[in-house]
Amino acid sequence: MSLAHDDRLAESARKIRPPFALDPTLRFYSPQQNRDALDHPRVAPWLSFVRDEWTPTPVEGATRRLAVLLPCTKYKPYPTSREHRGINAALLDAGWTPVGPSPAPDPLLAVLDDGEDPALLDITPLRRGEVALDRFVVSEPLALVPYEHAYTWQGRQSPATSYDDPGLFEARGTSVSPERADCTAAPRGDGTWRWGPGERDAYVDVHQALVEVLAATLSRLSASYDGIVAWVSPGLTHRSFLADRALRRAEGIPASRRGADGHRPLEGVLDRHPGLLDVLPTRAHLDQAADALAQRLAAEGRPHGPGSVRSVMARGDGHDTPLGLPEALTHLTAWLDARAGAPA
Repeated sequence: MSLAHDDRLAESARKIRPPFALDPTLRFYSPQQNRDALDHPRVAPWLSFVRDEWTPTPVEGATRRLAVLLPCTKYKPYPTSREHRGINAALLDAGWTPVGPSPAPDPLLAVLDDGEDPALLDITPLRRGEVALDRFVVSEPLALVPYEHAYTWQGRQSPATSYDDPGLFEARGTSVSPERADCTAAPRGDGTWRWGPGERDAYVDVHQALVEVLAATLSRLSASYDGIVAWVSPGLTHRSFLADRALRRAEGIPASRRGADGHRPLEGVLDRHPGLLDVLPTRAHLDQAADALAQRLAAEGRPHGPGSVRSVMARGDGHDTPLGLPEALTHLTAWLDARAGAPA
């Protein structure tokens, strides 16, 4: 596989669902490219917008609001991904209803499986009784995407539906830009690369810049919400953006990265604003989900030993990640029930 920037265009374009299309300038394959992205003419205005301007859309009849932060996805728009469809299905089943009307373009309906509700693609706020629920997406390099702007923004295709950014995922071994003069990554000989100090320095720069936007945005918006919860996978960058020192210790999330001049600390939103939000699922939640999944697999006559369960968990049983598993999502809906009141 060629890692040259131009050779990766077709792969990135396939990740954007019609009728939307990739903006070729919004491809960020390495930490250095992510750092450049912060000044991109479509990214920089977006970061200013979410940090300083966006406010919740009024929902008629709602007297309280909650917010849930979801992970960004390989395929865009986010609601078309199997992971988000699983999450949104759980919210619909728990009684949360889109206030609509849905702005989803008709061609997006082609991604739905037989029997799936078109409401899974509705990006308007949700409501249950007198409580409104806003969904957001934690994104590299867009920081935070209000779900209502997952399709369009300022009268054109949203940058959230226009980009491809695998550039902060070191473990993949392909998040590098070998053609750049500032590339310090080293090839391993198996087609993958090991980050060098240049990549790690750029990672810290981007991490902290996005934490600044997330912290400022969520702090500004917190007065609008009775609770904010993040539904993001342990071990991934989204978790690191949010984690405080205690969560890093508990989950083994790196607290620093070693750059050209030594170790540089990593901070998260909760370091700056303790108690601002809850971060789920916990390790205990995922352990409970695995136990429940084993029981379901057994009932369905499928292999359900520890290895099989781990494998199905990793794929989310068709939802791409464990975050879309029904067994895991009971913990998200329980959090919402506790703050909104159980559905009637």
